Order: sequence, then structure tokens, then C-alpha cells
Amino acid sequence: MKTTVVIGGLFGDEGKGKTVSYLCSKVDPKDTLVVRFSGAHQAGHNVIVDNVQHVFSNFGSGTLQGIPTYWSKFCAVDPLAILKELDILKKKGIEPLLFLDERCPITTPYDRHANRTDLKNRMDGTCGNGVGATYERQEKFYSLTVFDLKFPNVFREKLKNIGIYYNQPSLAKSMEVADFIYSCDILFKQFSDNIKVFQDIFSSHMQVYKNYIFEGAQGLLLDQNFGFFPNVTRGNTGTKNIFELGFLPNEIDEVIIAIRAYQTRHGNGFMSNENFVYDIYENPYEINVTNEYQGKFRKTILDLDLLKYALQSDPLICNSKKVSLMITCLDVMNGHFPVTFTNKDGFVEFKEYNNEEEFINKISKYVNIKKIYCSYGPHETATLKEII
Repeated sequence: MKTTVVIGGLFGDEGKGKTVSYLCSKVDPKDTLVVRFSGAHQAGHNVIVDNVQHVFSNFGSGTLQGIPTYWSKFCAVDPLAILKELDILKKKGIEPLLFLDERCPITTPYDRHANRTDLKNRMDGTCGNGVGATYERQEKFYSLTVFDLKFPNVFREKLKNIGIYYNQPSLAKSMEVADFIYSCDILFKQFSDNIKVFQDIFSSHMQVYKNYIFEGAQGLLLDQNFGFFPNVTRGNTGTKNIFELGFLPNEIDEVIIAIRAYQTRHGNGFMSNENFVYDIYENPYEINVTNEYQGKFRKTILDLDLLKYALQSDPLICNSKKVSLMITCLDVMNGHFPVTFTNKDGFVEFKEYNNEEEFINKISKYVNIKKIYCSYGPHETATLKEII
């Protein structure tokens, strides 16, 4: 059995979906399971396989290769979003298989409305999909989970209480809530087809997989414990959730940290080096360039000190020799590879490399990671380099 973990190294949008797709291209689909262990349906993982393109939010990035997805208890579920994406995939000739942990919290229209109308929340940074509000509501015991879908009367009573919790009586009779209830009914009926529900897929005897690929949904610097509060997500984006799912550090064979050759960020919050002028091509495959709630997509040159901080914040990543880097979007750097780092005199230095190999070697030596994957373009291919 091989277990691989893919995590974003900075603020998200680093190429996690593409990395997972690359790993899935190297294994037998019958023996492999992709596990979503953080984030939720706010993910936008752009994948292209055999000229079929899809942006994954509710299914894993190995779906185009026929690999099923396990949605762990740490991920919120939007029934309407799942059904919409399922329909899109089927129209592309894909029959996906999604396992849902019945403990997954369900995002409701009330949660989305709260995310979108709370001014402070919008300033802190929100994608407007109700994910943060869902987790906060769950913490206050107004719980609604996939398990509740099995009991329609319980589901409707809990949903009514959630409306009271948010003090949104007018929304209760809206078409949005009616569509939500209908989509939950349809999702429940789908459980025997493309979607299956389990209490814990790892402790069940349904099937033994040889390969587990854990697909992160957000970057390390959005983690609630070591990101830049309040501009963080309400959850753990590193390896913590994987251990709580029952995997031990010695059972993880490789942790791949995905970064672009430059920094990216959606929404408000700290991002270093924005004062530098950069020469980066526009990525023609970029998605979600402008978001109504997060604003314009931000990008600037890579900060190796910030990357080193992120890597050392997670105990497993910090202390493991199993960590690799996946550097994506090297093809849009226009032949120039700028970076900042702290030099031997203790000052932050800017340096621009005109040679890609020197740029990669610098990153490798600075963060002390020898195994580097290099990725160009939108497809699931990558080149592995061992830095000596």
C-alpha cells in the first residue's frame, strides 16, 4: 500500500488538483482512492486529461481517470453543488463514484447567506459558499449532517432550527431553500448510484485499496492555527486531519507540497512581495480570476522565507524526509525567475534567475527538500528532478 499526501504550500491555487491528477495517472484506478481531508465545495481544481477539462469542487481530481473519491468528515457538503457537478460530469461521459462520510456537515442556504452578508466576514475573506459559516454553526451544536438525510422529518426540523439560529425567517419560504430541500431529497435517492454513504470508510470492510491519495483543498498559510488570522479558513489544511482519520506518520510514504513558481492569493489578507514588479505571463487556464466576494486574483513573486515558515509549521512536514515539492506553472515565467530570501547577512535579498535550473536549485537548497517535481502547462504531466 502507498499513501501520498498533496498539500498547498502557501495561500491556495498552487496546482493541487493537477498534482493529484498526475499521481492518479501513475496508478491502477481499481486499487486507488482519492481522499478529500480538508476544505469543502469551495475548491476549484482545474484538471485536463486526454483533452477533457473539468474544474473539480465536489469530486476528487482523479475522477477523470476513473478513481473514486472519499469525502471525509472534515469536509462540508453542498447537496445542490454535488448534483450540479454530477450532471456536468455525466454530460462529459464520466460516471464518477463519490463516498460520503455520514458525519460530513451540510451547508445550507442560510450558511451561504450568512457568509455573503456579514461585512466583517467579507473583509476577512470569504468565497461566499457558506463553508466557514457551516463549521461555525456546527461548533454551536446546530448540527446538520449527511446522516440526517436518511431521516426526512429530522432533517426538516433541524433545518428549521438553523433558520431560527440565523434569524432569517424570510429565507425559510424562499425558492432557494425549497430548491435546497429538493436537492437533498434527490441526493438521498442517489445514494445507491454514483454516491454512497459510510460511517467511516477506513474501518469498514467494503474494499481494501492499495493506494490512498490525500487531496488538500487549501494552502498551509490558510490553516486556522498558523495562518495570518483573521484571513484564514476555519479548519486544518495540513496533515492534522489525516492523523485523526487513523493514519500514522509512518504510514505516509510521501507528502508533496504544491507551489507555483510565484505567489498567488484569493481574497484579503497578507501576501508578501506585492511591492515588486514582476513579469509573469497570464495563465490562459486560470479560473476564478475575479470573485464577487474575494475580489481580484492576486499574484506576485515567490518568497522563500514564507515558504520555509509554512513548511516548518506542520510537524510532519517539518520533521519528515518524505517531503517533496511540486513547482507548477513554470511555463508562464517568461524566462525570468525572481525570488526573495534572507541572505547570510540577515537581509532580505531579491534575485532574478534567468536559468530555470538555478531557480529550482535555490528553492531546493533553501527549504532543504531534494525531491522536486516540475510542471509545465495545464496537463497532468510532470518532470521529477533529484537535487543533489
